[in-house]
Order: sequence, then structure tokens, then C-alpha cells
Amino acid sequence: MPLRLLLIVNSFASSVTAKNTVAVHQRLSQHHDVQVVETNRRGHATRFAEDAARRGIDVVVAYGGDGTLNEVATGVATTETALAVLPGGSTNVFARTLGMPNDALQSVELIVDALDRNAISPIGLGRANDRYFTFHTGLGYDAAVVRWVEQRAALKRYAGHPLFVLASLKTFFMDFDRKRPHFSLEFGDGHTVDEGYFAVVMNTNPYTYLGNRPLDLVPKTDVDSKLSVVTFKTMNPSHILRTLSSALRGGGIPEKPWLDVHTNVSSVVARDNRAFPYQLDGDYLGETREITFEHVPNALRLVRSHP
Repeated sequence: MPLRLLLIVNSFASSVTAKNTVAVHQRLSQHHDVQVVETNRRGHATRFAEDAARRGIDVVVAYGGDGTLNEVATGVATTETALAVLPGGSTNVFARTLGMPNDALQSVELIVDALDRNAISPIGLGRANDRYFTFHTGLGYDAAVVRWVEQRAALKRYAGHPLFVLASLKTFFMDFDRKRPHFSLEFGDGHTVDEGYFAVVMNTNPYTYLGNRPLDLVPKTDVDSKLSVVTFKTMNPSHILRTLSSALRGGGIPEKPWLDVHTNVSSVVARDNRAFPYQLDGDYLGETREITFEHVPNALRLVRSHP
């Protein structure tokens, strides 16, 4: 039975092209009723997705980077409208976490197959204050790196991962205060972390990808589990490099005195008297003095397009 689909396209995303957009639209339209819209500013995809849910659209297909995906997920969360993920960015963390190829034309075939099989099921999301996230939120240093990259958005489409490496080095040595903690964490189970410099609140694993290599922090974290939180309690360069080296080797990161790894997290609050930066699914959202994270089970109906 044909479904009603809305294809939301971010034509500014790193690997989205007009040719691929046409090909994706044609393939989806072979068996389904498909509308196409293009975003042109931040928040646009959420409004399109919310309208689709109100109109009873069966599936919204998000074609863009992780930021576009986050906006669409936010728009359809807690509704009957399902989400399908089509990679179009430079990293595509969530799509790759789901086991999809990093190529839109290959991935659309998986989506079509999943729709034919009605392979749609609920997954959990993270929520940061009132905003949902699909794979992670970063606090402190991590967010400061994303901020530096977004200030050079014109280069992001072409430089990709090398730009993030440059941003990490520039932020670490010149732009980030490594002498004082930036936030504390208070978990719902009573656990606390007083000295947070850099934290990742994860709804899925890996944390991100460096080229084709996943940064594997807490392997058992996935869309069917609760959140995991990894916090660096120091900005010692050797400690950070040793941890990232372990993450690149796979199998997760070991327990160390400079790390706090907390799993099966239902809720956690980050706060400080001074504002600290945060990013959500790769989009820099500014600074805050307090942010509450929650795991929301069965928040989103996902097209499970596994290969």
C-alpha cells in the first residue's frame, strides 16, 4: 500500500547534490506518494516536520546532515509520523550508527526495502531541556570545538574532517580555559561529578567518526538503551590522547581516574555559576548555566533500514 512521504532536503549539506536529490525523489516515488521541500535556515526542518505530523504524513525522510536530522526528529517526536534517515552531511553519525552506508543512493534502497517490509519501530531519544537529540549532546570543550567550526561554515562543506582536527587543536591551545572546571553533573541516582571540563551525553555509540574510524566510547549504548555519560575531569593532553586512542581501537574506553563513565542514565543535570557552551547532535546551541538531560523511551518511530 503506498505511503505518504515528505522528503525534507538540506541542499546546503556537504554531500547533497541536485542530481542525487532528483534520483532519491524518483526512487521513493516509484511506490509512494512523495512531496519534496527544501530548508533554507535553521529550524526550518522542524517546522516542516511538525506540519507533516499534523497532516498525518506517514514518513518524513530527512536528507541532510546530522543537524537536519535532529530538527526533523524533534518535529516528529511523540507523533505517529515515522522518521527515515538519508545521509547527506560530512559525517552522518546517526545514519552510520544505524548501519547505513554513507551514501544517499545506496541508503535510499534500504529505506525503500524497509518501507516495503513495514520495518518501523519505536526508539528512545535523549532530551536536553526541551530539545530532543538522536545521538549525543556535548558540553564544554567539545561544544567549543563545534562553535569554532560553525563560525567557519563556508569551509565546512569542503574541508570536513580536517577542519574539525584544526578546530580541536586551535580550541585546545588558544580558546578554551583548561585551568578551571566548567560544570558539575548531578545524576538522578545521586552520583555526582564536581569537575567537568568536557562531557558527552550519549543516546548512541560511537560518539562520532574520524574518517571511517568510529570513536567508540561506550559500546552498549544504543537507541534501545538509556543514556551514557562520559566526562573528562581534566584537560591534560596525554590523558585525552590516551582516551581517544583507546576509543579508536574499538571496544570502548577503560576506566581511568581522569574519566567518569556513567551508564544506564535516566536523568542528569549539568550546571555552573558561569555559562558553559553546549552542542546538540553537532549543532552549536550557545551557552547555558544549567541543562537537564532525560532519556525518553519510545519517543520516535524509526524506519529501521538495516542493510
